[in-house]
This record gives sequence, C-alpha cells and structure tokens, in this order.
Amino acid sequence: MPICAIKARTIKIIVALLIVAVLLIVPIEGSASAQVWFGKTGRLVPVYNVDTPEKQVAISFDAAWGADKTEGILQVLAEYNATATFFLVGFWVDKYPDMVKKIDEAGMEIGTHSNTHPDMAKLDEESVKKELTLSMQKITDLINKDIKVFRPPFGSYNNTLLNTCTQLGLTAIQWDVDSLDWKGLSAGEVTNRVMKKAKNGSIILMHNNADHVIDSTRLTLDWLTKSGYKVTSVGELIYQSDYYIDANGTQHKN
Repeated sequence: MPICAIKARTIKIIVALLIVAVLLIVPIEGSASAQVWFGKTGRLVPVYNVDTPEKQVAISFDAAWGADKTEGILQVLAEYNATATFFLVGFWVDKYPDMVKKIDEAGMEIGTHSNTHPDMAKLDEESVKKELTLSMQKITDLINKDIKVFRPPFGSYNNTLLNTCTQLGLTAIQWDVDSLDWKGLSAGEVTNRVMKKAKNGSIILMHNNADHVIDSTRLTLDWLTKSGYKVTSVGELIYQSDYYIDANGTQHKN
C-alpha cells in the first residue's frame, strides 16, 4: 500500500477523533444549566465559577433558617452599590413572604434553593421536579419574575437533578469560595477566607442568617471593592449562552 494512502487514512482518523472530542465538550444548544458531557461517564456539572478577564465576582446568600439579619445585609449591599443572589428555600418563602419582596425590591436576584431543602441527589426525577417547580412558583407568585438559577442543598447533585434543571430553564450554581460563615466564624475570619480564594469569576457562598453575616458582608465587600472587584449577582456574572463548562465546573465562553 502506498505510504501516502496510509498517511491520508491516518489523517482522516485523527480528524474524526477531534470532531468527536469537540462534540463531547460543546454544550447542547439551549441548555440552561450548561451541562457538559465528559467522556464515557456522562457526568454533568453545575457552574462553580466563571472564566472571565473582568475583575468581577458574584456574592450569594442561601436562605433556609431565619430572616432577622436579611434587611441588614441588604443595607450593606446598598452601601457598596453591590448586587447579590439570594437562594431561597420554599418553606422560607412561605414564612417570610414580605422579606422575599424586599429582597426583590432592593434589586437583588432571587433563585431557588429547593422547596424543602432535601439532598436532591437522593430523589427520583418526579420528586426533583416537584421540589423545583413548587419553590419556583412560590417565588414567582410574590415577585412576578421567572426564576433562572438554582443552588442544590448541601451542594449535592447528580445527572437526574441537572437534567431536570435544564428542562425547567434553570442554571445550577455551586461556588468556589466557601465563607464557612455557618460555622460561626468571625467577620474577620470569613473575610480572610474570601481574600485567600477570590479571583476573577468567583462565586462566593454565604448564608443570610449566619451569626456575624452583616459584619462579614461589610468587611468582605470593603475588601473586594478596594481590591477593584465589581460585586454582582450570579446572573450578572455567568454567561447566558454560547458557553461550556470544564470538568472543574468553570464556565467558559466559546
């Protein structure tokens, strides 16, 4: 067989393999949760952070227990001209409907954090869909806005959950900077954690009823803004279309 024929066949095989590799990492058109197929495992991942040249980070607050510190958080955010995303559990929405409205009126993004805060990776598809749709409807009924982002309770997820998010038009959001404020850390300790880990495109996890959340929000925002970061909601940070997510959960623009 002529050498040129062997080389031509080899080149065709290489090109075919490259095409398959590209197809495996390019997100499906219209996939709201930016789910990506990784090799043979079919593992889907949420957004942990964003690959961006902009000096911008998102700050988020999970709300499941208590609301007495929430207005204080909103006041601090306003002082620093920052926006944030509040991920609300359905039973929290039931208990504090007026606070849900105040969060929205303050210009903050609201996402769902499930309806009853279960480990959703342990639920079947029907139960997952019920958790999401019920919580979304409760929020929408109060603020008349579609819900676009979701944070899994405990950070626990699987393909069933993420596929359901896509079906419902939700982007599943994790974090790459964990404040650990729920452990009762001081405001200084929380801010030090953020200082060590924050970078362009980071998503910061905080909790609306942590012991020192108002002070830690102020110190964190003070450091971020003085360091040149723009602090926004998750929805303002993430790409809404034409993107993919790598195996580490970093969202990239195509």
